[in-house]
Amino acid sequence: MERVAPQQHGGSIEHEAIFYEGNEGFLHDVASFIDEGVRANEAVLVAVGGGKIPALRAEVGRSADVDYVDIEKVGLNPARLIPLWQGFVDVHRDRGRGFRGIGEPVWPGRTPAELIECGRHEALLNLAFVSGPSWKLACPYDVTVLDAATLDEARRGHPAVSEDGEIAPSPSYRGLEEIAAPFDAALPEPPPGLPSLSFGERGLSRVRSAVAEVAGRHGLSPARSADLVVAVDEAAANSIRHGGGRGVLQAWFDGGRVVCEVRDEGRFGDVLAGRRTPAWDQRSGYGLWLANQVCDLVQIRSFATGSVVRLHMRLPH
Repeated sequence: MERVAPQQHGGSIEHEAIFYEGNEGFLHDVASFIDEGVRANEAVLVAVGGGKIPALRAEVGRSADVDYVDIEKVGLNPARLIPLWQGFVDVHRDRGRGFRGIGEPVWPGRTPAELIECGRHEALLNLAFVSGPSWKLACPYDVTVLDAATLDEARRGHPAVSEDGEIAPSPSYRGLEEIAAPFDAALPEPPPGLPSLSFGERGLSRVRSAVAEVAGRHGLSPARSADLVVAVDEAAANSIRHGGGRGVLQAWFDGGRVVCEVRDEGRFGDVLAGRRTPAWDQRSGYGLWLANQVCDLVQIRSFATGSVVRLHMRLPH
């Protein structure tokens, strides 16, 4: 029987979470979704962990209409995934045929901070593709290894949920109005006693020097340190342009990561800031997008008192 996603959100994307059980459930449920697309002559993009791709490819066959990417590489920072799907949509929107995708941004081993950003990404997909060509995106979640809080968040971020082969509207889906509101989820406090660097228009060189010093002291490679310096510099420049002309930098080491935080008195008006690939002739909007490309995680918050951008860079394992 063909599965039909409920049109609960009014957008162009039919976005569902697939709750599956273990490897066998993954192959069955995901392969069924792919096969449905192949039979309908749709192009399919599958973004799952690289370790799952060989078995899935064998299950569905080597169709030329199915492409695979390792999401654990391209989507380590979940904010890179909307540009991935936007590129897929842009390629296929004018070709006169349907298309669909599989995306599994949550996997065992994700940190608590990453899981929050994955949930935010899943919710923002509904907003990012609220208009445009119609297509389907299914996001698998393994109920045997993921905790209840993660699964509950999946229900809030997807208009529809598929369980045991049955697809139905999610009663806890947030809806676009709530998704489009400023994101103010609490962040863990920085370490106590951490020094702060206040900066203004003439202080960006001190910001860059401070980040380079902390990154080098805690073992980031020269190339990764340079990437982090550029990313923080872009965030600090945004504070000067949009956050009242000044900001505050803190940097520290936390669990194998160098973390840098930029605070200012501004607020983000665009909840998709940094999650869209800038157009070639665009004059602004590159800073946060660039930060997301080079950093392993970027957390953006907008509070009543101002905004926070927290950037993470992992040390090598």
